[in-house]
Amino acid sequence: MNATNKNTDTDGLGLWRPDFIYSIVLFLVAVIAIAYTSQTQGILLGDYGFTTAAFFVVFGLFTITTGFPHPGFGHVSFDRVAQVASILVLGPIDAAWINGLASFIYPWHRLRDGTDLRSVITAACNNAGLMSLVILLCGSLYEYLGGPIPLLSLDLRTGGLLLLLMLSMQLMNDLGMMIVLYLRGISPSSLLNTFTTAVESVSALIAVVVALAFTTSDRVNFALLLVVLAIGMLVLKQYALMRHRLEALVDVRTEELRLQSIELQRQAHHDKLTGLVNRRFVDDYLRLQLEAARRQNIDFTVALADIDHFKQINDHYSHAIGDKVLRRISQILLNRCRKTDVVARYGGEEFLLCFPDTDAQCAEQICSQMRLAIEHTDWSDLQSPGGEEIKVTISIGIAESSDDSRHTTILGEADSRLYQAKHLGRNRIISRD
Repeated sequence: MNATNKNTDTDGLGLWRPDFIYSIVLFLVAVIAIAYTSQTQGILLGDYGFTTAAFFVVFGLFTITTGFPHPGFGHVSFDRVAQVASILVLGPIDAAWINGLASFIYPWHRLRDGTDLRSVITAACNNAGLMSLVILLCGSLYEYLGGPIPLLSLDLRTGGLLLLLMLSMQLMNDLGMMIVLYLRGISPSSLLNTFTTAVESVSALIAVVVALAFTTSDRVNFALLLVVLAIGMLVLKQYALMRHRLEALVDVRTEELRLQSIELQRQAHHDKLTGLVNRRFVDDYLRLQLEAARRQNIDFTVALADIDHFKQINDHYSHAIGDKVLRRISQILLNRCRKTDVVARYGGEEFLLCFPDTDAQCAEQICSQMRLAIEHTDWSDLQSPGGEEIKVTISIGIAESSDDSRHTTILGEADSRLYQAKHLGRNRIISRD
């Protein structure tokens, strides 16, 4: 699995991004490690020369190219086939620089896709450095423990060492990728994917077959194996791409359903015309707040507000104008409430206002500002040219909770005082009997 970065550099950090610095350091460490070990052990010391090295470079590039996007991060490929096979044929030092070279070459094609140069350098150096070190260290451990190079046959002991080689490469590769994720602020859990892990595990097993065929079969049979292997990789790549597209489609659909669910919940609790919470929501809210007020011994006040002569507005000017009046009054009420207050459309032209931790005197002051704002609002834009001037006022009844207040009793008190305000001439507030 390789790191990718297709985003342009828009965060202002330029070349000093942590992942860029890390990739350069990792690449230099890998170059130094290969140079040091090759001085003492040499390069291409076996029966194979640079033609074999060139084959594994090309083979490595092919196995990387026949990859697919990781669902969470990076690029999943069959490069483990070339990596493990080259270890078992050439040894860890040659396998390290050969696969490191292939990993370094591959990301540069992204420049044609519009990827910025820094991102390409980051991916090339990180992938080359990580792959080289993984192959060098894990391959050297395999060789140190007695793993045969070149691989000519299999037995139980060799099988155990090969399993150790595969597991150590997988763990070291994952650790390196987690470091990159950490530096980019991405959760390491995005690496977890059963399908991609299975692909990399199967690739390591295929690599053993490739190594055995390379060292023990004639070139014709080995070429046929490569053809079959290439076809299998391409087919699996298409399957993985199709699976990736289906997963992306499922994710999009799941997100759409989540948003629809949120919207349905919002619609269930909000009035469509005004956007205020509706009676269903505020009745439940009122019960909870009354219980909290009794339990915590704090004040709680409600106000019932009703638009004066609203039926005449509908009859004289039209229901469309009446709807506009309702929406504008809703905004006036909301704008003059505090963040802790709740405004609900309780009926046709009736509103319920809830004031937690507020006594009746304070609630009356807030409601007075609302009443005056509505009375002095310019409604001329709603009337027809030369038509009769629209006047809108509101009446309000206020009730404060007590130790024995219930949902119905406090609303009954507020409704009774609203009726008094209507009876006394409207456009007023009544907060006490």
